[in-house]
Amino acid sequence: MTALALRAATAVRAPAGPGPGEDDPALLAYFTDLLAPFGQKPDQDLHRDGAHLHHRDLVDLLLTDPAVAAARPELAIVAHALPDLAPFTATAPYLTARLGGRATNFALTEQGLAAPFTALRIAAAYERAGRAGEVAIAVLEQTTLPTPHPLAPLTDSAALLVLRADAGPGPRFAGAHSTDDAGRALAARLDGPDADDTLLVLGPHVADGVPDHPAVHRAGPGSYCTGVWLELARHWQDWQHTHRRIVLCDTDPRTGRTHLAVFADGGA
Repeated sequence: MTALALRAATAVRAPAGPGPGEDDPALLAYFTDLLAPFGQKPDQDLHRDGAHLHHRDLVDLLLTDPAVAAARPELAIVAHALPDLAPFTATAPYLTARLGGRATNFALTEQGLAAPFTALRIAAAYERAGRAGEVAIAVLEQTTLPTPHPLAPLTDSAALLVLRADAGPGPRFAGAHSTDDAGRALAARLDGPDADDTLLVLGPHVADGVPDHPAVHRAGPGSYCTGVWLELARHWQDWQHTHRRIVLCDTDPRTGRTHLAVFADGGA
């Protein structure tokens, strides 16, 4: 039996960017028009003093990892909860061009931190249909914004996962879903013979109802949608030797919905 197995991953957090720059009158006019219907105005100082990293800059940083850069996916998905620095940019085709140029590609937006979880479900559907034997999923978060974000302070960060359809050892995507009850959903994942071999990876927004469990890893603050994916990208090679099952969980503080994704070794 094959499934999408994690075969390479990398992450960047708080990379150096160009930093404060000159105001762009055209961009300021766009933000002014965008925010006016909501009774808001762009904060020029906030925007001017940001890191000014585009999504493409984050992709370039991720692709300095040789194992990730060697991927030749048939499907490339860019997932983000916050907009790019400049409007109307298309990062998924750029990622595809950097990774061989053959992938079907698109972005997932307007879902908050659910976007990467949705990306995995879509990728699994493509694999089951025989349309993608290799997948690249980039989770991007740039934080130079024209208005204060409710979760501030946030830090620029990104992760990239490469998954392949094979039956070898290692973490394989086993499913993802959302719920209104984080505690109950996590407890359900710990109700069975593999509970002792399960690692819970919790995002920075999971606050209440976490079951008492000896293997818990929590992502640090400063991210909206990238938290658990940064941790997976950094630690998956170690975790695959110590845990048969990895449960990623985060709660979107803007909606209250909790999202979970499970990676399992073999039939776990």
